[in-house]
Amino acid sequence: MRLKTIRTIFVCSLLCAAPLLRAQQPQSAPAGGVKVYTWDQLRERFHNANPTLQAGQLNIDESRAAEITAFLRPTPDVSLSTDGTQLTPSQGTWRPFAGTQFVPAITYLHERANKRELRLDSAVKATSIARSQQDDLERNLLFTLRGAFVQTLQAKAVLALVKDNLTYYDKVLSISRDRFGAGDIAQIDLDRLELQRIQYESDIQMALVNLRTAKIQLQQLLSDKTPVDQFDVTGPFEFADPGRSLEEFRRIALDARPDLRAALQAVDKAKTDHQLAVANGSTDPTFSGWISHNPSFNNPFDNNTIGASVSIPLRIFDRNQGEKERTEIDIRRNQRLQEAATLQVFNDVDSAFATLTSNLVLLRAYKDRYLDRAARVRETVAFAYQRGGATLLDFLSAQNDYRSVQLNYVNLIGSWLGAASQLNLAVGREVIQ
Repeated sequence: MRLKTIRTIFVCSLLCAAPLLRAQQPQSAPAGGVKVYTWDQLRERFHNANPTLQAGQLNIDESRAAEITAFLRPTPDVSLSTDGTQLTPSQGTWRPFAGTQFVPAITYLHERANKRELRLDSAVKATSIARSQQDDLERNLLFTLRGAFVQTLQAKAVLALVKDNLTYYDKVLSISRDRFGAGDIAQIDLDRLELQRIQYESDIQMALVNLRTAKIQLQQLLSDKTPVDQFDVTGPFEFADPGRSLEEFRRIALDARPDLRAALQAVDKAKTDHQLAVANGSTDPTFSGWISHNPSFNNPFDNNTIGASVSIPLRIFDRNQGEKERTEIDIRRNQRLQEAATLQVFNDVDSAFATLTSNLVLLRAYKDRYLDRAARVRETVAFAYQRGGATLLDFLSAQNDYRSVQLNYVNLIGSWLGAASQLNLAVGREVIQ
């Protein structure tokens, strides 16, 4: 009787151990040469190593090069013409170049109405749009990186949780085998307990697969070829109140969203392009000057002469009317796109905030009520089962409920972190760490 009492006290002490807290804590850095990254370290390495981000940066460099081309002056034309070369002997003497006239000339197109300055202004604004688009690309890629980071932390938390559950269940099995040996339970009850263990083994294997998959996605974003077993991340796996209202997030998004900034810049560039189209409809004169040498003149003093001319095209039919109309329409089109981008910002922020708030409500309910109740039910039923006051079915049901509540809680934290990442994406910068 005394031995049975000691065994009962030992079982109760096992039931009171809560593995959930360990599952929520940041995982310790593995030993043995494993590279462990925090979120800040991952983000820094991502900026330096991601090929898609690097390709986007080259697009900005290309746009800067286009600014040089846009501000170039028209190239002068230099020509040399000859005339008067003799094809037959003159007075019986073959002197083919004696009467040849040489005329070197230079021609230059003068651009009016600030065409060159407007071209440069348009190219500079195109570069600004490219920078904003690069920021937007980085925003989306960081969201993908953050999602893989959260999935890795979630998989690690789930793995720690299911390992603790299996350890606990193995101890219960050990005690149940002792009870079977003492004749306290039947063979069928022990067999059912043994069969239930496969569920915990399956949970571990699934968690391992999810963890490796999340790490592989992280390594792809970082261009990291380190073996998966030597790559790991660490960070807090917990939730907190965002601390801001929806209106505050909206105001931040209007200032920070790079795609909205790009839409506003596109409207400004369209206005500049329309001014350039109007300027291109103006007339540009062409100035020419030349020097001629004509030894065939009778006047010995007029062999060398100079001349100049101005050529002005008559733009009767082509005054760049089509381009003027197109750029004016393009202004209105970009204004509509800017309005659509603003509405999309509000929609993204509102949706992400609603998801975050919903997850927060459930997490508070789990933390305040359901976790303690599930633990209390399992402890009570297990204690009663060990003393013969509850059936095996009651014990397995309580154990399964406890396992489901724990997993749901950990997955809800992962969902909350994912919703926080979605809100960061919607706002345009990290407002929730």
